[in-house]
Amino acid sequence: MSDEPNNGRNLELGPGKEFDLVRTLLAEWGKSAQRIGDDAAVLDVPPGERLVVTTDTSVEGVHFRREWLNHFEIGYRATAASLSDLAAMGAHPIGVVIALTLPEGDRHEARELATGIREGASAVMCPIVGGDLSAGKVLSLTITALGSAARPLSRAGAKAGDRVYVTGALGGPAAAVRAWKAGKQPTERDRARFAHPVPRVEPAIGLAARGASAAIDISDGLAADLTHVAAASKVRIEIDADRIPRLDGVSAIEAAGGGEEYEIIVTAPNIDTRRFTEEFGLQLTDIGRVVAGHPEVKLLQGGARISTPTGFNHFR
Repeated sequence: MSDEPNNGRNLELGPGKEFDLVRTLLAEWGKSAQRIGDDAAVLDVPPGERLVVTTDTSVEGVHFRREWLNHFEIGYRATAASLSDLAAMGAHPIGVVIALTLPEGDRHEARELATGIREGASAVMCPIVGGDLSAGKVLSLTITALGSAARPLSRAGAKAGDRVYVTGALGGPAAAVRAWKAGKQPTERDRARFAHPVPRVEPAIGLAARGASAAIDISDGLAADLTHVAAASKVRIEIDADRIPRLDGVSAIEAAGGGEEYEIIVTAPNIDTRRFTEEFGLQLTDIGRVVAGHPEVKLLQGGARISTPTGFNHFR
């Protein structure tokens, strides 16, 4: 007989409207939900690895507008954003916990939200292990993602002499937001990049295995997020704007400043970008270097320094 609590199965829930909603969520999550029903989740961490925990909140009117996304996309995107933080740490996901504030007018969309959350977690083979449900005036999802890693990456490991690399091609999410704010519909390409980001979990673990010294995911903008690496590592980071990989129609400045990308930036002594791209099917580009100096990010174009975009600010 297994000594694992619940043997991975969910517990039966008692009566009540709140638990009826929970049953609706569980019905959509199916086998993606594990061990739900106790006061807390019980998870195993592989021997020799450390627990990595992150929390990310997605609030209507701050991180999304309902005229931009349907409920499936809201659930998916909130989950992917939190799992992207695990990717930035080089961690393998072992569970997500969801705190959902659901206004009365959104309760009929609970199934669609649940499906989006499930698909976001399933994209990286991550189980849903618990959560909390509350009424409220504004739709909000707070996703806590738990993972494990033998050697978690940090923002504080960049060293002078390292190169700077970024995955993917940038600019789509910001282009979608610009279109919406101008009263237009974004292209299918740009809307997909905003609504359906892919957490780069396996590529990030691969970058850690290739000697990445520091990492961060792009949520507020490449230049803005790199300022955190520069500050934590006490180094200067110089980026060649013309080398930033970007989608067609996106300028170098737009690529440097656009947020909501959820691509991964790493520093490392040397990574074979061609072999990495072949192995993971994901573009990896060398965009700059780490040097000794005052902690800052210098954006260069044609050898001259240009203004660095400030990126997204949650309180602006």
